[in-house]
Parts: sequence; structure tokens; C-alpha cells
Amino acid sequence: MKKSIILALVISLALFLTLGVSFADEVIKVGAGQPITGRFAFAGKHIHQGLMDSLGYANEQGGVGNKKFKYIYEDTGYDLKRAIASFKKIMAQEKPPMMYGESTGVGKAMAPEINSRYHVLYGSTSFSEELSDRQKNPYIFVSGPTYAQQFGVLLKYIAGQPKKNNKPHRVAFFYSDTEFGRDPIPFARKLAKKLGIEVVAEEVTKVGAVDITSQLLDLKRNKPDYCIFQGYVVPPIPEVIKGAKDFGLDITFMGTFWAMSKMLLDKLGPDAEGYMGVSPYSYWYMDEFPMIQAIRTYSEKHHPDVTYRPNSYMQGWFTGMIYVKLSKMCHEAGLPITGENLKDMIPKVKDWDTGGLSGVVSFAGSNATGMGKVYKAQNGKFVPVSDWIRLDE
Repeated sequence: MKKSIILALVISLALFLTLGVSFADEVIKVGAGQPITGRFAFAGKHIHQGLMDSLGYANEQGGVGNKKFKYIYEDTGYDLKRAIASFKKIMAQEKPPMMYGESTGVGKAMAPEINSRYHVLYGSTSFSEELSDRQKNPYIFVSGPTYAQQFGVLLKYIAGQPKKNNKPHRVAFFYSDTEFGRDPIPFARKLAKKLGIEVVAEEVTKVGAVDITSQLLDLKRNKPDYCIFQGYVVPPIPEVIKGAKDFGLDITFMGTFWAMSKMLLDKLGPDAEGYMGVSPYSYWYMDEFPMIQAIRTYSEKHHPDVTYRPNSYMQGWFTGMIYVKLSKMCHEAGLPITGENLKDMIPKVKDWDTGGLSGVVSFAGSNATGMGKVYKAQNGKFVPVSDWIRLDE
């Protein structure tokens, strides 16, 4: 009798454990450390919502192989130590095959362990050139073009514009004295030279600099046709543009992704007219594109009070699309959805139609898309002035 009872208990326990594993396999986990609070919260909360909604939309479309995505996140407060702790905690407790991080700093800090220990597919808010290097960081991808590629898109656009008095285009680089600001500058110098563009000034300030008098005087002295901002979100961009107008300077100002928000246009006010820049995503109001239509329909259903989503939300949504795309590729290949297999799918993404959100995407020479579109501010909105410009050709 005792042997029968013990045998029954063993069988029951085995069935329970088997059911437990089966249940665990019913979901595809995506972990995230998000800067929902802290000094980056103005964008972080939208990135978080975009990623969550993108995975929710995928679930409504049936998930992948009848499995739904489970989004597991912690607020990191845009604090490096806290973000690293959250990363390790989620990996230890949940073991997701995919993770999302709050910054370039977290990605660079965790890259050695991602590659050697965790083997988890990793995306983040960052557009870092280093993180997108497939040879160094095969598990890490960038949700768009790197900062260097964004600079490249703008320089290629400038090179295609009519020259003044048949002379080379004159460009100034205006960037913050941070890793964020300096990241694309060496590449930009080389590409400008290759394209026959003259870099006449490099203006460097602290983030959020207040006194930009010396930089304005330098711009006045060097008279660039274009000035490209990098490493800023809002200040000191409005002060620079207003100051240049006060000096009577005829400069076309441009920005990379983080300086291409409605928030900046609102801050610029009338001075926004004519401001230009690059973005890898279409904007909320461009509902001629199927994916923008889908995003807005999903939002109307789940967030009926929302009237606008910024470009940071689009980054979160597109990152979710990448997670789903790679998961589907694993499933279609008959492979389990693991970080190792997801990583191997990145180079196989070719000519992927994103429904107009980010063009037709390929991860060609690196784990970045290498493409963007140039926009111009008109009547408080960004309107496209170019088609998709590729940097990986």
C-alpha cells in the first residue's frame, strides 16, 4: 500500500512538473528595465508604453506559434546601478530570451556578460555604433540607424542639394561633450570629406548649456550653410537657433533622432519653421501608412484618451516588432525561441516591409537598419522631404 501511495505521489509530482514546464512554454518572455521615472522619463515612459503596446498588438494577432508574449519590466529611474541590478534580477528570476535596456551605458556595461553568460537578445533606447557592431556584440541590436548612420543620412541629403555659388556645402557640427554627443563625429568627419562637404566648425557644449555666446560667434565667423545638432534633446537648441536669427545668420539647422520631437517643436515655437532632421520612423499623424493605422487603431481601443504618441513611442513599438519578427523567424525555422537562435536570425532579416513605420528594413552589415528619412518642420509638424536614405549600400 505504501509503495502504491509513494508511486502515485511520484507520478503526480512528475505530471505537475511537466504541466508546469508546459505552462511556462506557453509564453514568450520579454524582460525590460525602463526609465519610466528619472531625468529620461519624458521619453522613457513612452518607449515603455510603445514596447508594451507592440507586444500586446502581436498577441492580438495570434502571437507566435500560438504562444503569447509576456512583458516583464522594472522601472530603473535612469540610474545605471539600478538598471544593471534590474537586468540581473529579471534574468535570474524569469530567464527571458529577450531583454530591453534603458541606455547606451547599460548596454556597454552588460555587453560582456550578454555575450558570454546570458546569451539574451538585447535591444535598448540606444543608437550606439559600438553596440550595433555584430562582430563584438552579436546579441545586441539597434532599433534603427546608429547615430553615425543618422549623421550620414543628413550628410548624404546635404550633398544632394544645390550648391551656393557652385562652392562646397559648408557644415558645422554642434554636439554635447558626452558619449552621446561625440559618438558619430569621427564617422561624420570622414563621410563629409568623402562627399565633398566642408566641415567649417565643431561647436561643443555641456548638455543643457545656457551660455552659448562663444559658439554663436564662431558660427557667425565661419558661416556654415547647415548646422547639425547631436547629443541634445531640447536645450540649447532653441537658444542657438534664436541666437543665429538674431545675428542674421542664414543657416539650416538639423538634428538627429532625439532632437526630432514634437516637444522640441513646441519649445521652438515660430522658430521651428524650416528646422530639419532625420528619423527612422514615421510620425503618429502619418496615417497613410498601414502600420501607423494599426498603431492608432490599437491605441483607440486600449487608450481612448490618447490623442498623440511621440517618436520615442514609435521606437518602443518598432523594437517590439523586431522581437516579434525574430521570434517568428525562429518558429518558422522549427527552432526554439532562445537568445542564441534569435541572435542568429538578425542577419537574415532582409527587405522586411514594416508597413511604413520604418520603411523596408534589412540588417545588412551590422545589427542596425542603416536607414532614415529626412523631415522638415512645417506648421508645427514634421513632413518628409526625402525618401528613405540608406547608409548600408
